Amino acid sequence: MAFEAPTAEQLGMYLGLAEIQGDRADLLIAQAVALAESVVRPLPDQATAVVLSVAGRAYVNPQQVSYETIGPMSVQRPTGSGGLYLTKADKAALKSLAGRGGAFTVDPTPEDADPSPTWPLDAAAGPGLVYEPGWGWV
Repeated sequence: MAFEAPTAEQLGMYLGLAEIQGDRADLLIAQAVALAESVVRPLPDQATAVVLSVAGRAYVNPQQVSYETIGPMSVQRPTGSGGLYLTKADKAALKSLAGRGGAFTVDPTPEDADPSPTWPLDAAAGPGLVYEPGWGWV
């Protein structure tokens, strides 16, 4: 199943708004999808959460207001809490949803490597001698 961009109605539901400006929401969703595709292309099916988060931030705070006072009420938002952008967490989530990132191992051993030991170097050591733990061949 291919990624389907969320709708303006879904963005309104995500933000808890009874009414939403459809054209503006569609524009922000399209821009959020474009930003997400700059990290991962094609977008995985579950990327809807990241796209809604990005578009939602831009919808509720388009001018990136960080401090606002109206009468006796004042609000201070963290820097960068508005506008259209991807956070580090958004990028990490997109990569994780696409199956990228995380821990992995690389085995540098060649396929034709011989597993037989190449030690001990002393030809007189080993056979005929007694091995004592902690002391070696004696």
